[in-house]
Amino acid sequence: MKALVVRLDGSTGAPLAGPAVRAVATRAGPVTVPCAPGGDPAARLPPHVDDALVRDPPWETHGSGAADEDALVRRPRADAYDVAPVVAPGGRGPEPAERLLREARVDRVGACGDPGAEAALGTAATLGFGPRAGDDGRLRVLSPPVTAQLTGNGPYVVAHPGAGPRGRAWDPVRCAAAVTAPAGAGHRVAVTGGPEETALTRHAGGNTAVDLGGRTDPRRPAGVPRAADAVVTGAPGPAHLAATGTPVVSLVPPGGPRRSHGGPGVLLAPDAGTAQNVARAVHRLLDGRT
Repeated sequence: MKALVVRLDGSTGAPLAGPAVRAVATRAGPVTVPCAPGGDPAARLPPHVDDALVRDPPWETHGSGAADEDALVRRPRADAYDVAPVVAPGGRGPEPAERLLREARVDRVGACGDPGAEAALGTAATLGFGPRAGDDGRLRVLSPPVTAQLTGNGPYVVAHPGAGPRGRAWDPVRCAAAVTAPAGAGHRVAVTGGPEETALTRHAGGNTAVDLGGRTDPRRPAGVPRAADAVVTGAPGPAHLAATGTPVVSLVPPGGPRRSHGGPGVLLAPDAGTAQNVARAVHRLLDGRT
């Protein structure tokens, strides 16, 4: 039985698909996860992902035109998938993806509009897939590469100041505060960000942090937060990766709350995200007082 596990938020949601992938893999194989070009290293991070279906345009841009939709249907139809649970992030309905999968002649399609890992597990369950005995449903990823050559040796805290979608980013002053707060409390800090965020990471890190902006390939970002003592971020991707084994301080950006999924965490609302509160939250997590 061949399966697709589809998340419509690209590589940022890959770890959240993990529990559903593990459940589907109990009775199906191979298990394939669709992703955008360049996103296959992240798509392959959860255990039991056998293949990544790379599409251009990515699945989340479905509906942009008849030719694009035909391209999205052609490969799944040719590969004859039997089952596909679909999870849509907040604000996006799964119906267009469901329609495309049915056009691709996938026999059984289940969908939900809740982006959480528990909802994805529930969708898999409606299709007849339950977790293995002893599987606690936590987020897991394959062992990432060692990143000490980037972060240096010894304990550190990650600060990821970017927040992805435009209009939801923290302003540069608060980004810098999220870095200087743990640094001022005596923690070594590594600042992470994509190639397009190097100016932001340089500003936020200043002279107090290791600037890793634009210096990590698609797989190494998993290693940097996983090896950290704590992660401070308002972005979903780093929070999801960190939640597979690292405590998270989630900074709520304008436009809505973001939480870490699984594992210990602290959620700071916009009016509470001061440098002092960030430092206190990191201290609480490191002391295990969540």
